[in-house]
Parts: sequence; C-alpha cells; structure tokens
Amino acid sequence: MTKSKLKIVLAQPRGFCAGVDRAIEIVERALQKFGAPVYVRHEIVHNKYVLEDLKKKGAVFVKELDEVPENMPVIFSAHGVPKSVPEEARRRQMIYIDATCPLVSKVHHEAAAHHRNGQQIVLIGHAGHPEVVGTMGQLPPGAVILVEKKEDVAGIKINDAEKLSYITQTTLSVDDTKDIVAALKSRFPHIAAPKKEDICYATTNRQAAVRDIAPRVDALIVIGSKNSSNSNRLVEVARAYGCSRAFLADTAKEIDWESLKDIRTLGLTAGASAPEILVQEIIDTARAFFDVETETVTLTEENVVFNVPRLLAGG
Repeated sequence: MTKSKLKIVLAQPRGFCAGVDRAIEIVERALQKFGAPVYVRHEIVHNKYVLEDLKKKGAVFVKELDEVPENMPVIFSAHGVPKSVPEEARRRQMIYIDATCPLVSKVHHEAAAHHRNGQQIVLIGHAGHPEVVGTMGQLPPGAVILVEKKEDVAGIKINDAEKLSYITQTTLSVDDTKDIVAALKSRFPHIAAPKKEDICYATTNRQAAVRDIAPRVDALIVIGSKNSSNSNRLVEVARAYGCSRAFLADTAKEIDWESLKDIRTLGLTAGASAPEILVQEIIDTARAFFDVETETVTLTEENVVFNVPRLLAGG
C-alpha cells in the first residue's frame, strides 16, 4: 500500500536553550565530582525524558531540602528558588550548587534593586510555577503583586503609582505579555519597565519560529512536557497564528497518528527543555505512516552559552 506524502516543517530554533544545557551539565558534572547519588531540589528542568536520563545516572529529585541526607550535595533547579532555600542550605552546612538560569537570576536582581529603591513590584507570571515562586521569594511577603492576565490589572491595589515597576516570568507568551504590559501602562503611566526584556531570548525565538510556520501547516506538534511553561506557550502561539491542530507531546508514543492520516504538512518544534533526540524519534516514527520529506525553516541562529559554577568548572 502506497503511503501518503507528508512534509515535516521543522522550526528552528527549537529545543534546548543555554540555561537548560547549563542545568543538565551541572547535574552531570556534580555526579562526576561527588559520585552518585546527587540530590536535586525540584525538577532540574521540566522534561520527562531528561529527568529519567539523569535518574539513571544517579540524580535523585526531591521536593524539599529536608529530604536530602546529611553531607550530600544538592542542586537547585534552573527555575530558581526563594531566598529561604539557600539560607536553609547554609544553616545546615550543605554543599549546594545553584543551577538557576542566569536569565532568571537577572530578574531576581532586578526585583531586589527595585525593592531597595522603595518600588512596589508587579510580576507578570503564572501562579505556582517554580520560577514565579522563586522570584516572589526573593523579597518579603507583600512586596510583589502577581498578575496572570490583563483582566487582573484593573483589580490590583498599589501603594504609590509613582513608585511602581514590573518584571516578568522568562517563559511567557510574548503577545499576551505585551497586552498585560499595555494594560499596566494604561492604568499606571509611570510604571517602570525592565531595562532589558525579561522574557528570555529562547522563549522569544521559539515563539517567533512557530508564528512563522503555523499558517502553512495542517497540524503542529510541540515536543514538551505538560508542566513546561515555554512548551505550552508554543502550542498557544501555533493556534493563535493559524494552526488549530496544534498539540503537546512528550514523545512519539503519545501521538495519535491515525488522527493525523489526512494531513499533508506537519509542523514540528520542541520546547526549550526538550532534547533533539525526541525530534528525530518523531520523524522516524512518522516514516512508518507516511512518505516523509523534511524542511527546516530557520528564523535565527542562537549561540548563547552559560558557564557552569566555579565549583564544577574543569571537570
């Protein structure tokens, strides 16, 4: 039986960003330096495949520091942690390594600087996300007001409209955030903006690549885990820009290929914490159902690299 032709349009950039690369390298180097097990507070990045791979190598993921045995090294996830976490680690004299993405740390430093200057801070982000918990935890309770959507802006209560600034989670929808910022500026004309955009380069680039290919494909798969903020945003972007059949999948096994038998073009991208091996796995699996050709659409090249902490440098 002749297979239908399918063109897979690969978005580029896709997959691992510099912060995720660095976080995974930190865990792997810690395992080399200290030996297994090495403990990691929360998921180092939000991707099932990556976590399972690191578990096999000897990483143990825990929710809180009290689950880490005495004299064992612990790593903080790429999403960042409240100030209370390293304070507790120091109190217990633990060996700890902070794998917070430098672009998340930038937002933490911004928040602290605004607070020192007497500013009240509005954080645009998703309640309960580890990055938001970590950012709000840099400052005393009540210093940060969380806004999740533009409709929230009308109801927020502030102390002084002249002393107000905003920061954002790094993995938000670029379009949605613009709308929220516009609402904030409309209500609070003097609100101070970040010196440099808080939404990170990788989030922005991956969303731009999806915006570019979404109108020209019949369906679009985002490889990523359900708790990955940046991956979920890619699905939303695809739907907003013309591809209603956009969905999230952790691996090729999760895809209902039968439901896609009528398509002739498939968009494919990966969230910033999803490895390239999963992209290739989906292409290989698609070949069992279709006569596949691939096309890569490159919007921009990325060459960002972040160094690992000094404790782990050199081996």
